[in-house]
Amino acid sequence: MHKIFTLGPLTLLLGIGFVMLTQHANAQKTTSHSPYSQFGLGQMREDLLPQSRSMGGISTGLRYQSGLATFNPANPASYSAFNRTILEAGLYGNITQLGKGSALNNTADFAFSHLAIGVPLGPKVGGIAFGLMPFSDVGYNSSQNVTLDAIQYSKTSNGEGGLNKAFFGYGISPIKGLSIGANAGLLFGSLSDISSITFPYSLEAYNTRYEESRLIRGLAVDYGTQYSSSLGNKLHLTVGYSGSLNNVVSNRTTITVSRTEASLDPDIQNIPLDTAFFKEYPSRDINLPLKHNVGFTLSKGYNWMVGADFKYTDWSNFQTREGEPALGKNYGFAVGGQFKPDVTSFRYWNIVDYRLGFRYNQTPVRFNNHNINDMAITVGLGLPLPETNFGRTFSRINISAEFGQQGTLNHNLVRERYININLGFTINDSWFIRRSLD
Repeated sequence: MHKIFTLGPLTLLLGIGFVMLTQHANAQKTTSHSPYSQFGLGQMREDLLPQSRSMGGISTGLRYQSGLATFNPANPASYSAFNRTILEAGLYGNITQLGKGSALNNTADFAFSHLAIGVPLGPKVGGIAFGLMPFSDVGYNSSQNVTLDAIQYSKTSNGEGGLNKAFFGYGISPIKGLSIGANAGLLFGSLSDISSITFPYSLEAYNTRYEESRLIRGLAVDYGTQYSSSLGNKLHLTVGYSGSLNNVVSNRTTITVSRTEASLDPDIQNIPLDTAFFKEYPSRDINLPLKHNVGFTLSKGYNWMVGADFKYTDWSNFQTREGEPALGKNYGFAVGGQFKPDVTSFRYWNIVDYRLGFRYNQTPVRFNNHNINDMAITVGLGLPLPETNFGRTFSRINISAEFGQQGTLNHNLVRERYININLGFTINDSWFIRRSLD
């Protein structure tokens, strides 16, 4: 008798997804259009997948959804629950309306968002996870027309780029009910801030372009713990905590000042002429802030689940550029849940997971002496697909939408209204199948 181990249907999707996400990471495509992304490392994306985002972003106590172990990189202690190989891949898009005074501006974008895999090692050994996800985005643009001594010129400021995180994690349950885990993530990417002065009606004038580019690399470690217990015969409670170490990453800054030439063609502007100044500064270490998250989930089998999270991060000692505005403390909470109308029904829409949530954050950004707050209502669906591979493969499409607002029109601030859409594909598969042949 011979024993053969064969790979399941994950292999092809894994290869395609890895190529797409690698191309996205190399391109440093940003999906942010927020003026507040110019502070710190930009808009933080957090380690949340669509099934968590649709419930307000609850994640610290999230371990199971609809009776199956869920992939939850926000708390690596959850990896110990893996009993099948899990593949996660997804897309992210947003629609944003920026408002200041009576002026409005609409933008939209989308990108390939994440690819991650969780692999069970055994009930007593735990599980591992690895993947690639966005860490932060920078994307803003502002302009001002100025007239001085009858000469008109334009001042523009814009930012672009982002950071990605390639991570590897491990979780184990050393004693019944208690799980611990950790992620080690490699942060990499570049953030650029560009200022320009152009003379659109004077072809003889030289325009000036100032670019400050920050290349960031480093290892970031986060950890978590969860405790799960049954309450009676039907209810299940999981409480969790997750946090980070005092992580240090390197930042290498390059400043380039160049002269550019105007053009009558609106599609071809700021033609580079020469470099007036170039300096590459030595790498210096920057400390990422410590983060602390606590939360819980309460569930009843396949039928429903509710939960809440509280999050705190202190950015007040964080600085990547000399003289940049100081950041503050970040507080946030999230509540949410999901329900399935009838798990035994033959009607499709009765076995769909319906999700709802709310989140609120006092961001670390303080502008014009006012805190910038962010809040959103979240909704989502978990759409099951037919079982395949003789019942060994369970697939699901997860859709989430966040309807939110950051900032306000008061105090001469920018109000940002947005709709964030996340589309995720989840495959739970018996990846390595043991067969016997006579």
